[in-house]
Amino acid sequence: MKKPQTAPVAKQVVLIIDDDPTVRSSLKFSLEVEGFTVRAYSGAYEFLNETDLPAKSCLLVDYYMPGMNGLELLARLRDRGVSIPAMVITGYANDTLRDRLAAAGMPLIEKPFLPNVWTERIRDALHSS
Repeated sequence: MKKPQTAPVAKQVVLIIDDDPTVRSSLKFSLEVEGFTVRAYSGAYEFLNETDLPAKSCLLVDYYMPGMNGLELLARLRDRGVSIPAMVITGYANDTLRDRLAAAGMPLIEKPFLPNVWTERIRDALHSS
């Protein structure tokens, strides 16, 4: 049986949107070590101004950001017809947030990140897109 063709990891871009520069930098470094190409943005509005979104990509969006939370950002993207696979990250999950994300069909990754759990979820999201 033939394995499905997938883009090389370096051609698969992870788009990080997180207002915390330390988290953003750490995620970017960790994903680059794994071989991903990474673009990092300091918030929702900076990302919404992006005009060149790669075809093969995955969003890693912080939930709690000033001005617009991660779920609101994803709703705006969907309204624009952008259907990039996305995951929401937070260090402050509660049952209400988990329920909202589940209802929206958005996977949640909680901080602190467990080794390999989030990289495997990103690979799965990129493979399915």
